[in-house]
Amino acid sequence: MQSLWMLAAALCFSAMGVCVKLASESYSAAETVFYRGLIGVVVMYLTMRAGRETLRTAHLGMHLSRGLIGSTSLALWFASITMLPLATAMTLNNTSPVWLACLVMIGAALTGRRKASPALVVAIVVSFAGVVYLLQPHMDRREMLGGALGLTSGLISAFAYLTVRELGKRGESETRVVFYFSVTTAVFGAVWMLFSDVHPLTWSGFLVLGGIGFFATLAQILLTRAYRLGNPLLTVNLQYAGIVFSTGWGMLLWNDSLNLLSWAGMALIIISGAVATLGQTRKEPKREASAS
Repeated sequence: MQSLWMLAAALCFSAMGVCVKLASESYSAAETVFYRGLIGVVVMYLTMRAGRETLRTAHLGMHLSRGLIGSTSLALWFASITMLPLATAMTLNNTSPVWLACLVMIGAALTGRRKASPALVVAIVVSFAGVVYLLQPHMDRREMLGGALGLTSGLISAFAYLTVRELGKRGESETRVVFYFSVTTAVFGAVWMLFSDVHPLTWSGFLVLGGIGFFATLAQILLTRAYRLGNPLLTVNLQYAGIVFSTGWGMLLWNDSLNLLSWAGMALIIISGAVATLGQTRKEPKREASAS
């Protein structure tokens, strides 16, 4: 039953996507990234203080590296949400398990440690077939750009996950990892804002920008709880519920409609992503905090 925390996390991630799409009508991507990081810093600092956890770390450089990689992925994902139906952007970002499997396979091949699993190879091929179905050639230029950004955000998330995993092996707590990621994201967004338009913060803007930071941070906390206490195999599969929730939000709020090929592409990406992640989960029974 503890794995069901992942359903709540998936719902929060989809709600964050809704807030990003709403905020894009009045605010730049730089502003959404900044406020997401700023609110995350406040929430995680209060959480750590309540748990009497120290901010001191012996791995500040690795936190900075993880933060920069994760912030870049986040910025690309937020940009893709503004250009694509919410479900499409969410699905493309969820290709990160497949990209991670690719990176692990390449690393294993280069070091000669083990051969690639046939099931994993099939999952990777099927996933990219799903991407082709989802990003159909008749898409306009803006949608194709959004698709490229979403797919790249998934790739970069895989690199971020590798850093998170290494931090976990070195004894860093999930809350400290998320805190320093939020700090880096806030700084990343603030610097980006120097080169983009900045808009006044209205009450409606405060609600949607605040929602981005609140739902994203809450989702990471819930995700961490699910992975720590729940069955890892069930938890892995439940994380894809975020795509289902996002599809519902898109249909309800923006009248998004997906054709048969798009549905097929989403299904292929979900199935292959689950297979790729399960293969890694069996080797590593417990995963660390979310990469983004």
